[in-house]
Amino acid sequence: MNLICVRHGRTAWNQRRLFQGHTDVPLDERGREQAVALGMMLAGERIDAAVSSDLLRAAETAKVVLGERAVPLRLDTDWREMRFGDWEGLTWDEIVAAHPELDPAHGTSPRAYRPAGGESFDELCERVRRAVARLDDDVADDGTVMVATHAGPLHALLAVLLREEEHGALAVRFATASVTRFRRTAGAWSLVRLNQTAQLAP
Repeated sequence: MNLICVRHGRTAWNQRRLFQGHTDVPLDERGREQAVALGMMLAGERIDAAVSSDLLRAAETAKVVLGERAVPLRLDTDWREMRFGDWEGLTWDEIVAAHPELDPAHGTSPRAYRPAGGESFDELCERVRRAVARLDDDVADDGTVMVATHAGPLHALLAVLLREEEHGALAVRFATASVTRFRRTAGAWSLVRLNQTAQLAP
């Protein structure tokens, strides 16, 4: 199986560096342009099945990338972003100001915290593991699945599929509208390409 994992295009909250989590923020104009560019980059790719987080920013990106392909899009809540609970809509600086016990350096290290009303990185990994297991129902073993998701689940995929240590799984800064590819051969997953982006005018 081949996985083409797409991170959604930019939103206004991405631009302002706000924690989004499960808050349903749509793409902004730049994000839609990114999705179109990504669709052009992947236009010649074989896609046998497509799955997306049900959040608007991911589902809209998936639909643009699929274009005219006669491939149905299945929505799966397990591909949602990490749930940040009370932190959603805030910047990391605002979160640290309200919770001085947090280490300011851990803004991109979700293993280091569990937000009030949110989930842990281990819980995120568990639902991503479930979501990956369901992909076998979507496509034959030699098929290609496009998954449209978020940065958190992409970090979780590195940890789940490759058994990366924390520094390996979390050190990557996944760009908006980026593509990360995995391949499963004889039951073992490998990373094919990491964080590829389409060319887009500034």
